[in-house]
Amino acid sequence: MKFLVLFVMVFNSLFSAEPFISEKDAEDIATEVYIYGYPLVTMEMTRRIMTNVTKPENGHAPMGQFFHMQQYPNSSFKDVTAPNADTLYSTAWLNVKDEPYILELPNESGRYYLMPMLSAWTDVFAVPGTRTTGTKAGTYAIVGPQWNGSLPEKVTELRSPTNLVWILGRTYSTGTSEDYKIVHALQKEYLLKPLSSYKKEYTPPKGTVNSSINMTTPVREQVNQLDANAYFKLLADLLKDNPPTGADSLIVTKMKRIGIVPGKDFDSSKLSAKALKSLRKAPVNAQEKLQDLAESSGNIVNGWYFTTKTGLYGTDYLQRAKITFIGLGANKPQDAIYLVAKVDLTGKTLNGNSDYVVHFPKGGLPPVKGFWSLTIYNSNYFFVPNKLDKYTVSPRDDLLINPDGSLDIYIQRVSRGDGKEANWLPSPDDDFVLMLRMYWPEDSVVNGSWVMPGVQNLGPAKQQVGFFDRMLERYYY
Repeated sequence: MKFLVLFVMVFNSLFSAEPFISEKDAEDIATEVYIYGYPLVTMEMTRRIMTNVTKPENGHAPMGQFFHMQQYPNSSFKDVTAPNADTLYSTAWLNVKDEPYILELPNESGRYYLMPMLSAWTDVFAVPGTRTTGTKAGTYAIVGPQWNGSLPEKVTELRSPTNLVWILGRTYSTGTSEDYKIVHALQKEYLLKPLSSYKKEYTPPKGTVNSSINMTTPVREQVNQLDANAYFKLLADLLKDNPPTGADSLIVTKMKRIGIVPGKDFDSSKLSAKALKSLRKAPVNAQEKLQDLAESSGNIVNGWYFTTKTGLYGTDYLQRAKITFIGLGANKPQDAIYLVAKVDLTGKTLNGNSDYVVHFPKGGLPPVKGFWSLTIYNSNYFFVPNKLDKYTVSPRDDLLINPDGSLDIYIQRVSRGDGKEANWLPSPDDDFVLMLRMYWPEDSVVNGSWVMPGVQNLGPAKQQVGFFDRMLERYYY
């Protein structure tokens, strides 16, 4: 009888989803797997929302088609956290499982643009654009990982590691009506079509709408609201078309211990009550860990947090998930580096109850080959509504330079007046976040030799700025 019991135990250890796994081990593994899969699940939820239309409109487009932003996003935009108001987006979602897609880009005539292409895991695997390929016209084939075939002449292959691809294109615009027209004309020449339709007349098919998809709740909230069973079931489904890489072998082994096997469905009914209890804790554990990581890791200088570990992540699953958590669609550091401030120089949380200034000394502006901007968000990384619909300050605002060559940017509820509206970034009544974007940054940004000035607290928020305030300002700055 003892032999039979031992035999059953050994058999179960070899063939069950959870051999000899403790409740604590199951909880730890489930949390780790949740973080591992967070980018993949978030990408899929984003894709569902952004492609759930019959034709390109309002920031959405069917699979295989571009949607071109005609103007900067405003405070109602909730599809992607931390959007920018410096460039006009050209976004498209592709499934390259059956055949490649051809992307044709026009001559940009020196205008700054980039067309980063993200895998289903958020790795940037290709970036046609000003930095990498210049601004002349080009034709590219976006190819799936398993595709084998020949391409037409003068078509450059860009091979994706996954069948799902997100093109998150950005074209610089000054934001004037005249410049918008120029960019709109360029966008009309951003062409996408299946390889089988290359050099042929092609009309994109009409998209289909799934009424069960929640089109109003922000993606991050929808992902975070998934219970453990729904989350891991979706992850298992997504792994079928977007499998782990060879470098992921360790996490794959761990996944199997809680019943997640790449290429197979996830069936929670095969898990024990203890394992199920552990899995249910994973969403909360993982989200708390990501929130803490987003606020405490990376480099912090003068209150500004930044990292150069974006775009390519390898097996750094925490970093990959963290970037997804705070700003899906991040570029490679060679293309853009973002600095985030939630506190002033004293470490106090930025809040609309105070007025602030960022003071750049002469010669100390952000060193870039592309451009820079300072953007304000609410605590959830969405634009802050204001009467001017103004969310950024950048050189295109015709900034007022101080007599000594320095520059002040004011973050507060009311305008500085006296011709300083260009230097003003309207703040909300509550907590907010600042983000400095540097496109195509100089080496001094990447190696840390250039330092961003901290946010200085000017005291309680004023309802209006008078003559005495401006005299004090001249004295101190």
